[in-house]
Amino acid sequence: MSQRLTAVLERLAATVQARKGGDPSVSYTAKLLNDPALAAKKLGEEAVETVIAAVAQGPDALAAESADLLYHWLALMAASGVSLDAVAEKLEAREGISGIAEKAARPK
Repeated sequence: MSQRLTAVLERLAATVQARKGGDPSVSYTAKLLNDPALAAKKLGEEAVETVIAAVAQGPDALAAESADLLYHWLALMAASGVSLDAVAEKLEAREGISGIAEKAARPK
């Protein structure tokens, strides 16, 4: 991952966290943070829009939709009380393991 993207995501995650407890009538992020179901719905919408951009709209649209997707993912994690370190821990546990083997080892 580029250092630039890492830095931007760190700043965005900090901004999302700073909106906790904010007024949902004036902050879209606060609105998402106060309603994890809404945050999940919005993430799903952005995921679909990202897929559409990837197959039909070109690189610039894909980059724009990916930015929206990442923002909404960060908001959902914060709204749901899931730390980014918890996500990192799951990813680290999967490093060096085939995706097929990792999926097969999951509890049914």
